[in-house]
Amino acid sequence: MNGEYHKIRGPEPIAIIFEDNHLLVVEKPRNIPAQADRTNDPDMLTLLKSDLKSRYNKPGNVFLGLVHRLDRPVGGVMVFAKTSKAASRLSGQIRQRAFHKIYLAVVHGCPQPRSGTLESYLIKDTQTNTVKTAGSDANGARHALLNYSVKREGADLSLVRIDLHTGRPHQIRVQFAEIGCPLHGDGKYGPERIEAGRHIALWSHELCFMHPTRGESVSFTSNPPKGFPWTAV
Repeated sequence: MNGEYHKIRGPEPIAIIFEDNHLLVVEKPRNIPAQADRTNDPDMLTLLKSDLKSRYNKPGNVFLGLVHRLDRPVGGVMVFAKTSKAASRLSGQIRQRAFHKIYLAVVHGCPQPRSGTLESYLIKDTQTNTVKTAGSDANGARHALLNYSVKREGADLSLVRIDLHTGRPHQIRVQFAEIGCPLHGDGKYGPERIEAGRHIALWSHELCFMHPTRGESVSFTSNPPKGFPWTAV
């Protein structure tokens, strides 16, 4: 399913890909947090709730469940639950790894082999908001697993498709940096400096899951923006 029919006003327009009584699927712009944080910048959850309240003339508080997250610098397809039943069932699918998340990324170099699995254990430092790999027995370490395949290769960059099995904070960024192929534009885990206007080349491309009430498989996609570095490979 794919079909934008409405754009929500925010720091960047938020395109709705799909909506019914239980689901709201949108294209998250880059550099908008998924939910409110200490920056107090406009966030996806608040903006979407406000839009639902306005569009449907809803009195009181609007329910909208955040069932998965995207890092602030990452854009692409994201699903929210409009009912508690949908939120519970989608969260269950995520726990059972029946909620499939496909990402696209532009990385430095070319991963070897060109397709494979990255598996590690990650620890998050909440003070610095950074993540690092650790031994499986380290305190707070969480298992991280993904599959990848190189789709295109350029002189210095490669386009990689990623099937994410565990959604750990900064997981893709850390795991590719660990194999010497950091994401383009990633000043936190790569060699590049963080500059104004620079974006991390990571995009939530496709979500596949069972519709929470219809019992059928659904799939929603969003393509990366045109321009460098996506057009460089």
